Amino acid sequence: MAKESMKAREVKREKLVEKYAEKRKRLKEEGDYEALQKLPKNSSPVRLHNRCKLTGRPKGYMRTFGLSRVMFREMANKGLIPGVKKASW
Repeated sequence: MAKESMKAREVKREKLVEKYAEKRKRLKEEGDYEALQKLPKNSSPVRLHNRCKLTGRPKGYMRTFGLSRVMFREMANKGLIPGVKKASW
Protein backbone atom coordinates (compact mmCIF):
# COMPACT_ATOMS: atom_id res chain seq x y z
CA MET A 1 0.00 0.00 0.00
CA ALA A 2 1.43 3.36 -1.02
CA LYS A 3 1.66 6.22 1.43
CA GLU A 4 -1.26 8.62 1.31
CA SER A 5 1.14 11.48 0.66
CA MET A 6 2.41 9.78 -2.52
CA LYS A 7 -1.14 9.25 -3.78
CA ALA A 8 -2.03 12.87 -2.99
CA ARG A 9 1.10 14.13 -4.75
CA GLU A 10 0.17 12.20 -7.88
CA VAL A 11 -3.39 13.62 -7.82
CA LYS A 12 -1.96 17.12 -7.43
CA ARG A 13 0.28 16.56 -10.45
CA GLU A 14 -2.68 15.35 -12.53
CA LYS A 15 -4.61 18.52 -11.69
CA LEU A 16 -1.64 20.74 -12.61
CA VAL A 17 -1.13 18.93 -15.92
CA GLU A 18 -4.80 19.40 -16.76
CA LYS A 19 -4.74 23.07 -15.72
CA TYR A 20 -1.70 24.02 -17.82
CA ALA A 21 -2.25 21.69 -20.82
CA GLU A 22 -3.75 24.34 -23.10
CA LYS A 23 -1.19 26.99 -22.16
CA ARG A 24 1.68 24.53 -22.60
CA LYS A 25 0.39 23.51 -26.03
CA ARG A 26 0.07 27.15 -27.15
CA LEU A 27 3.58 28.04 -25.95
CA LYS A 28 5.07 25.05 -27.77
CA GLU A 29 3.36 26.06 -31.02
CA GLU A 30 4.70 29.60 -30.67
CA GLY A 31 8.18 28.31 -29.83
CA ASP A 32 8.33 30.40 -26.64
CA TYR A 33 10.56 28.10 -24.61
CA GLU A 34 11.49 30.74 -22.04
CA ALA A 35 7.85 31.10 -20.99
CA LEU A 36 7.52 27.32 -21.05
CA GLN A 37 10.42 27.08 -18.57
CA LYS A 38 8.56 29.36 -16.15
CA LEU A 39 5.60 27.00 -15.83
CA PRO A 40 5.58 24.74 -12.74
CA LYS A 41 7.68 21.57 -13.10
CA ASN A 42 4.77 19.36 -12.10
CA SER A 43 2.62 20.73 -14.91
CA SER A 44 4.59 18.61 -17.37
CA PRO A 45 2.80 15.38 -18.37
CA VAL A 46 6.15 13.56 -18.35
CA ARG A 47 6.22 13.74 -14.55
CA LEU A 48 3.00 11.72 -14.17
CA HIS A 49 3.33 8.11 -13.09
CA ASN A 50 0.64 5.46 -13.44
CA ARG A 51 -0.53 4.04 -10.11
CA CYS A 52 -2.98 1.32 -9.11
CA LYS A 53 -6.41 2.84 -8.43
CA LEU A 54 -6.92 0.69 -5.33
CA THR A 55 -3.53 0.46 -3.63
CA GLY A 56 -1.47 3.21 -5.25
CA ARG A 57 1.27 0.72 -6.19
CA PRO A 58 3.51 2.34 -8.87
CA LYS A 59 5.05 -0.82 -10.31
CA GLY A 60 3.43 -3.66 -12.23
CA TYR A 61 0.65 -1.39 -13.50
CA MET A 62 -1.78 -2.81 -16.08
CA ARG A 63 -3.03 0.07 -18.19
CA THR A 64 -6.16 -1.63 -19.53
CA PHE A 65 -7.55 -2.19 -16.04
CA GLY A 66 -5.92 0.62 -14.07
CA LEU A 67 -4.70 -1.90 -11.48
CA SER A 68 -1.40 -3.33 -10.33
CA ARG A 69 -0.64 -6.95 -11.22
CA VAL A 70 -1.22 -8.01 -7.62
CA MET A 71 -4.72 -6.52 -7.36
CA PHE A 72 -5.57 -7.69 -10.88
CA ARG A 73 -4.73 -11.29 -9.97
CA GLU A 74 -6.73 -11.16 -6.73
CA MET A 75 -9.78 -9.67 -8.41
CA ALA A 76 -9.58 -12.00 -11.43
CA ASN A 77 -9.42 -15.07 -9.17
CA LYS A 78 -12.48 -13.87 -7.26
CA GLY A 79 -14.32 -13.25 -10.55
CA LEU A 80 -14.66 -9.51 -9.98
CA ILE A 81 -13.35 -8.50 -13.42
CA PRO A 82 -15.87 -9.32 -16.16
CA GLY A 83 -14.55 -11.27 -19.14
CA VAL A 84 -11.34 -12.38 -17.40
CA LYS A 85 -10.79 -15.95 -16.31
CA LYS A 86 -7.80 -18.05 -15.42
CA ALA A 87 -6.32 -19.96 -18.33
CA SER A 88 -6.39 -23.75 -18.26
CA TRP A 89 -5.54 -26.26 -20.96
